[in-house]
Amino acid sequence: MATGTARATPGTDHERLRESVQGSVIGPYDEGYDEARSIWNGAIDRRPACIARCTSVADVAAAVRFARDRDLLVAVRSGGHGVGGHALCDGGLVIDLSPMKGIRVDPRERTARAEAGVLWGELDRETQLFGLATVGGIVTHTGIAGLTLGGGIGWLMRKYGATVDNLLSADLVTAEGEIVTTSEEEHPDLFWGIRGGGGNFGIVTSFEYRVHPVGPIVLAGPVFYPLEDAPDALRFYRDFISAAPDELTTIFNLRVAPPLPFLPAEVHGKPIVMIGACYAGSPDDGVEVVRPLKDFGSPIVDLLEPKPYLALQSMFDAAVPHGWHYYWKSVELPPLTDDAIDALVEHASALTSPKSYCIVFQLGGAMTRVGEGATSFSQRGAAHNVNINAVWTEDDAEGDRHIGWARGFYDAMQSHAGDHVYVNFLGDEGADRVRQAYGARNYERLVELKRTYDPTNFFRLNQNIEP
Repeated sequence: MATGTARATPGTDHERLRESVQGSVIGPYDEGYDEARSIWNGAIDRRPACIARCTSVADVAAAVRFARDRDLLVAVRSGGHGVGGHALCDGGLVIDLSPMKGIRVDPRERTARAEAGVLWGELDRETQLFGLATVGGIVTHTGIAGLTLGGGIGWLMRKYGATVDNLLSADLVTAEGEIVTTSEEEHPDLFWGIRGGGGNFGIVTSFEYRVHPVGPIVLAGPVFYPLEDAPDALRFYRDFISAAPDELTTIFNLRVAPPLPFLPAEVHGKPIVMIGACYAGSPDDGVEVVRPLKDFGSPIVDLLEPKPYLALQSMFDAAVPHGWHYYWKSVELPPLTDDAIDALVEHASALTSPKSYCIVFQLGGAMTRVGEGATSFSQRGAAHNVNINAVWTEDDAEGDRHIGWARGFYDAMQSHAGDHVYVNFLGDEGADRVRQAYGARNYERLVELKRTYDPTNFFRLNQNIEP
């Protein structure tokens, strides 16, 4: 039986929560309420009865106990970047960890511990002081918590694995309000579950990562071509990456060129294909590896060159800002076929909003050398992740049309798609899609874990695994 159906009541209850939480508690009539309930996806407009902005583990535990005693609907917010909007709820309590920003890097042991409100740009900034990094997202304002708990992919993944492959331990508040540290040695069953199973088993308040020598200068960046060159460029790309070393991770993007400062003004608004690369090793060693990509065709602009790792990580932030409306669909793909390439180009060419795009991540490398059952994140055998992203602004009245484009694109890719989907690319798509993210064996194990740690489904505003 799922809990969390009651609504918080104003007045006395809010005062009791304020007495038990050191951070601020914000209700609908308090100053800053609208800002506190705003998340990255501007299409999500929910009105919680109360938002507890936690500053410590004690705050989180107190908020959990408060909600449990009153059978409140609970949403958990860290970075607030999930496209499905699970960081917010209507009428319930939001446990907001975004003020929890502590970071400690140990360069000797090559570890970093970060609290759950940290964003990837903030963690990268601290680790890069020592020429270190872990596998993280490709947009700096993504939260570390959601990305890690769903698996985690980014520019370093083919060299160092998924983000969860670099997670050493985590501190967690359970549905009972208890504090648990989990690792390979402590509560290993729970550690297995949080490495891909999302927020189903508790609220992770801090993460300890393994960090690696990266940068501060890396050979990385995008090469842009006109979209009419995409069929040939992507066929070349397929052959190029087939022999790529683990140090090289690539991503390609089909879209209309945004008005970014590094693109010529005459290209802005024109359909393009971008092939981006990052060599996770010495830039000198990567020169010959990326040379075929730099020599191919007649690019609009070639920005694949030595640059600060921090510059690479923030390069595309402006194209996905807070407050725009986002709707995602996703598939995984095996190695690209001619038919799959043609389908990608055809549907990307028909996008209905100049802000929409399709981004395709190259997987493989170190990710494939971790067994399917070693973590609950199980997308180990795919060659590519595809994120079809419909994007528009609040004043655009054609949101339904843009969503229809994404759904049609997704349908067209089904004949080319694999069996899994990346859980972090799911919106609210139902239980069958959640099962698809894990596969039958891992999903059944996750259900058993849910029965152990959250049998009432207290944590259910997520990609939910029902007990």
